[in-house]
Amino acid sequence: MEELKMKSKVLSVLEDKIQLIKTGEEAIYLVGPIKLPVNLDGETVEFKWYSWVQSEDVVEDFQVVIDRLSSAQLADLQQSSVLVYGDFEYEENALIRMHSICHTGDIFGSKRCDCGFQLKQSMKMMVEHGCGALFYLANHEGRGIGLFSKAMAYILQENGYDTVEANHALGFADDSRDYREAIEVLKALRAKPVTLITNNPKKLEALREAGLSVSGRTPLWGDVSEYNERYLETKREKSGHIV
Repeated sequence: MEELKMKSKVLSVLEDKIQLIKTGEEAIYLVGPIKLPVNLDGETVEFKWYSWVQSEDVVEDFQVVIDRLSSAQLADLQQSSVLVYGDFEYEENALIRMHSICHTGDIFGSKRCDCGFQLKQSMKMMVEHGCGALFYLANHEGRGIGLFSKAMAYILQENGYDTVEANHALGFADDSRDYREAIEVLKALRAKPVTLITNNPKKLEALREAGLSVSGRTPLWGDVSEYNERYLETKREKSGHIV
């Protein structure tokens, strides 16, 4: 009886924060918003944070979803999330960024890429603009090859390969990222047009092919150094990134 009371109490707190997004026979569970005060250059800015997980079946009983958590071993996997600023649902003009997780750049501050700079700068742009959403995509490490393979790619790059050649040498495509989950979450959070912060035309194409209303694109270049100059040049020349 006590266990049932506890479950009922937990569900009463969580159920209004869980959203079911059906994707055919599968589902995405989106949880949030959660208040997240963030340190941006010494200033505390309050964002709203969501996370989501994909499920191979559709379960509409959220108590069942909660009961599955302790056995799902989600800590062995990465989950994506989205950081929202301002009135993202209703504001006329909103910036978004589809940001691929970069363990080395985002966490350690590596200068071999520009990812850490792009992460922080896009957040600042959204605050200055007044409205935006940063989608942090967990299965996009190394343009979709994963952290271990990225480490191997880095060794190849230290031996003369560029970032595209290294991915190809390991049997991967130049870019194998998939934006479908993030797009479904974006649709659930906002119906109005968005402006995409990106240098990558493939991201813009993915949104438009999914039927989203994209009002434009804002480039995001910077933090160029001797350590990432060839990397950035390769993205422009071989991957079609644009200014």
